[in-house]
Parts: sequence; structure tokens; C-alpha cells
Amino acid sequence: MSHIDTICVQGGYRPGNGEPRQVPIIQSTTFKYDTSEDMGKLFDLEAEGYFYSRLQNPTCDHAAAKICEMAGGAAAMLTSSGQAANFYAVFNIATCGDHVVASSSIYGGTYNLFAVTMKKMGVDFTFVSPDCTDEELDAAFRPNTKAVFGETIANPALTVLDIEKFAAAAHRHGVPLIVDNTFATPVLCRPFQWGADIVTHSTTKYMDGHASAVGGCIVDSGNFDWMAHAEKFPGLCTPDESYHGVTYATRFGKGAYITKATAQLMRDFGSTPSPQSAFLLNIGLESLHVRMQRHCENAQAVAEHLQSHEKIAWVRYSGLPGDPYHALAEKYLPLGSCGVVSFGVKGGRAAAETFMKHLKLGAIATHVADARTCCLHPASSTHRQMNDQELIAAGVPADLVRLSVGLESKEDLIADIDQALAAL
Repeated sequence: MSHIDTICVQGGYRPGNGEPRQVPIIQSTTFKYDTSEDMGKLFDLEAEGYFYSRLQNPTCDHAAAKICEMAGGAAAMLTSSGQAANFYAVFNIATCGDHVVASSSIYGGTYNLFAVTMKKMGVDFTFVSPDCTDEELDAAFRPNTKAVFGETIANPALTVLDIEKFAAAAHRHGVPLIVDNTFATPVLCRPFQWGADIVTHSTTKYMDGHASAVGGCIVDSGNFDWMAHAEKFPGLCTPDESYHGVTYATRFGKGAYITKATAQLMRDFGSTPSPQSAFLLNIGLESLHVRMQRHCENAQAVAEHLQSHEKIAWVRYSGLPGDPYHALAEKYLPLGSCGVVSFGVKGGRAAAETFMKHLKLGAIATHVADARTCCLHPASSTHRQMNDQELIAAGVPADLVRLSVGLESKEDLIADIDQALAAL
């Protein structure tokens, strides 16, 4: 099975004769074994199975396996949120005293995680423009750089990452590229095809699709050769004394990165998704390929309408021919540019807030990328921890409105926008 549509519907779980057709919810913290020796093999990573749901659970693993198939990866794990996924993805290979290069155009919560919280943990980040030259990108690396990070479609700036450029730079310096592919999903873009090594998702967004469960996922391509750069990655390439002296890269091959993240980080931090949440996620995944097509169709129509409206100062949507990221979108996102449109209302911050108050279909919500249309003013909400200079650097000016276009009739959505703008 290779087509993304079929994987969305049937990937990750293949029931046997007489087994449940739907993924079963294994709502149990623990699992029973006949002997201590049987359980010991699990703790020694010598046998597959489950013993405690903080580390792994069958329901969660079925959903992770489906996302892994969709992405074309080698191994995957679910986390309790997209934030946890990004933290684990980086901290699995970059710890105290290390350095990471990241695109400056990323979700505000991720920026804060990197620039503030992980900095307190001793991990230093250098932020570069997604539009930087190869020379500027190379100059950001240090001898202790362990990874490069970016977003396929940045939230909410909607910049499109030149994945090949960032992957080439990462590999020139012997480190992996980690790409947050939340807005694109594997339906619109599969970053591994363009050289990325690790992909993260906030499954809370399009993958769930109905604002029903918070979650995250990490997928490893299995393509990065850790042992070829063993001096940079001792956590993967030398014995882990906290786990029976196992050397992940030699013992688990293409599964090394995810095994380490499970055995170390999930064990110690416990950002565990519930089986119920994984069950809801799997239901959302089954219709993802259909929903993404409609999201893109509606957003394209809304973006074109906004672009021609006299009360709109500017529109950012890479599906528009005049957008600065249109060429990159044609390359990396030929099926569509997701369902999120960013724009500015003439009159600035105050006008944007007035516009939002008058929307009837579009709800003001700290959410994005689900079936129902919603909108947000990031500078006063998700990105409020940033000062004006940081907002500009992140591509999120103070007048920006983020509109997450849902699955409603595009005619009704455009009419709602027009009546809200008429109130200005």
C-alpha cells in the first residue's frame, strides 16, 4: 500500500481474523506477564511488548504506525502535544552545552520553548531567516551544533521552508534536519522526500481535524547515519548506562532515534498521550486526505477574495501567484497550501480586532486547522511573549490576523468576511 489516501484509511492497524475492525482502545496503565523473566526481557529491550503505558501503549502505537506510513518513515512515536514532540525531537540529540540552528519563522510557542526554556537547560539556539542565503546559513553553525529545525509552513507567518536548502546545509555540517510538518501534513508534503531527517507534528491540528484531542508525533526517516557522526551524538552512539548500557545506534539501526526517545525521554518526562486521544486521532486520520483537499480549496477562494478587497492591507497565502513563497509552494506543496490564510486589515490592530468581533461563522479561538473556521490575533495571544522586533523577525506583524478556513461553504465564509469588514 503506497498511496497516501489508502494509508490514511487503512494504515497502521491490520486486524486479523475475528479481531476488532476499529483500533481498540487499550485503556490500561499496565500489562500482566506470567513470569518476571518475561517482563525482564521487555526492560532489557530484548523483546517487543508493553508493560507500562507511560512508555508505550498499543492504541497509541497503531496511530503512530499510521502516521509513520503516511510520512514514509522508519519509526514514530506519539506524544501528549505538539510542543512535547518538538521538545523531544531536539532534546533527544541536543542537550546541555549543545547548539541548534533554527528558522526564525516558527510557531511562537516553539520559539519560546527554544529561546527561553531550553536555553535555561543549556541548549543554545541561533535563529536565521528562512530566506537566508547558503552563506548566511552556513555561518550560523558551530562545532557543537547538533540539529537544524524549521517548519514546512510556518504558523502563522505562512512562510514556506526551502527544505532542500536547509537539509543540504544540515548535512554539510553532519547534523539532521528536523521539520515541523503540522500545517502541510503528509497529504500536502512529505519532507523526507526533500532531504529532511526527522518530522514532527502537532496532531491537534489537521490530523485530528475536529479539535477533540491534543497530541503530537515524531517520525524518524531512518536515513541519518548516526554512527558516521558518532562524536557528535554520544547519546545514540555510546552505551546508555541508565538503560543497561545499550548503544542505540548499533542495537536498533533505523529505529535507534525513536527507541532512545521512548526509553529515555518518555520514561523520564512522561509526556504520554492517552489511548482515548490516540483513538480519536486515528479517526481523524482516516479522512485527512479528503479534508485537506477541501481546506485548500476554501482557503484559496478566501485568499483571492481578500486580496481584492479594499479594506485589506495585505494577504499572505502561498497559493496566490503574487505571494513571495508561491514558487516554493509550487515545488513543495503542489496539491495546496493548507487552509490557513494570514492578512492585515487596513487600520491596524484596532481594525483587526473590530473585524474579528463581527465574524459570525469564524470563531475567535486559540486553535487552528480543524473543521470549523476560526480566527486569531497572534500578537495579543499566541505570540504575546514576543516584543515588536521579535514579531517582525518571526514574520508575525502586530496587525496580522490568522484565519483558519474550515470545511463550510466557501460562499458562506466569504459572505461572513464581507459583513464583518463592512462593520469597519
